[in-house]
Amino acid sequence: MARPNLAEKDILNPSEAIDYFILSRRKFYDLLKNMDGEDFLAYYGERKLVLRVAFEKYLLHHPELRRRG
Repeated sequence: MARPNLAEKDILNPSEAIDYFILSRRKFYDLLKNMDGEDFLAYYGERKLVLRVAFEKYLLHHPELRRRG
């Protein structure tokens, strides 16, 4: 079975979010470690998952998370 396109998924794991949004891995994991209950986070037990549409809105105000060059 083929993997779904990340643009079609509503919920991404942190690794998928880094790949899809072209994020700095270090900055993103620091964000996840220091954020709790952000609007773009969902929890599955202890795992933090990223709500794609809400995170897209968050990135509009925080472009510093993206990788440079």
